[in-house]
Amino acid sequence: MLNWEELQQSQLVVLQMIQNSMKKKRVAHAYLFEGEKGTRKRDVSLLFAKSILCERPENGVACESCSNCKRINNGNHPDLHLIEPDGLSIKKEQIKNLQAEFTKTGVESNKKIYIVVHADKMTPNAANSLLKFLEEPSSETMAILITEQVHRILPTIISRCQMISFKPLPKEQLEKQLLNEGIHPNLAVLASNLTNNYEEAVEICRNEWFAQARLIVLKLYEVLQKSPFQAMVKIQEDFMQHFKEKDQIERALDLLLLIYKDLLQIQLGKEEHLIFPDQQGLWKSNALQVSTSRLSNNMTSILEAKRKLNANMNSQLLLEQLVLRLQG
Repeated sequence: MLNWEELQQSQLVVLQMIQNSMKKKRVAHAYLFEGEKGTRKRDVSLLFAKSILCERPENGVACESCSNCKRINNGNHPDLHLIEPDGLSIKKEQIKNLQAEFTKTGVESNKKIYIVVHADKMTPNAANSLLKFLEEPSSETMAILITEQVHRILPTIISRCQMISFKPLPKEQLEKQLLNEGIHPNLAVLASNLTNNYEEAVEICRNEWFAQARLIVLKLYEVLQKSPFQAMVKIQEDFMQHFKEKDQIERALDLLLLIYKDLLQIQLGKEEHLIFPDQQGLWKSNALQVSTSRLSNNMTSILEAKRKLNANMNSQLLLEQLVLRLQG
């Protein structure tokens, strides 16, 4: 689970807002955590709840050793309730059951905290039921609503919450967090250039399919330097066998685009920014032999291929045309 030190690195503004409200004893009765997927809103909501319910907090930071902290970490604290979609939505019955809990006194403390994950997925009836609670706040209860699509939340609910916005992780911070997770440096730098979503980045790095995808795309680039015939064979054999779905092909095109971006960085003498640092020695001569305009045209061709892919063009035909363009 996320700790305060990690939060300081990834969401400093969020940390400052939460800590200031706790130090000044001005904790709101309802919060709306909004931001893109992977910005760790759920982790922060649990960290916030833990700090409020902790038996021995210090400067608004949970001790991590008391009974309350341990039970929250284990997911079984009676005064912390987590509401998540039942199927595709959060239903009125779920909010009604939650409201029934509002009438009860806290079991372990005076506080009761409710976290609604994917609050934008509440049905209209569920949203209206929750609104009644927000309109009549109790000093002993606190709600945290989490959403990736704040525009789908009722304006009347938004107006009754203190909104805290979560920003995507900067590339450098995401790479650092991945390294702290024990991810190999080559995969960490690559994943941080493919997404700013922490959860997705970790999944990418630990996915054997992706590790193989990286090798296949690197091999395709190598073959592209030799002959059109060999590249076509590569497309029909290894490539299409591994990249079967539309999103997988799009990922392959992203990897190919990053290769040409690295070649451009080598030309500009910015080797410290390489996304494939282990390939520097192999690519240096290639990079210096091709013009900057040619690299730019190749990158444009890859972006055009992505556009055509999303327009549902036949994937094999698209890739064969791309190979011919990349070889000039």
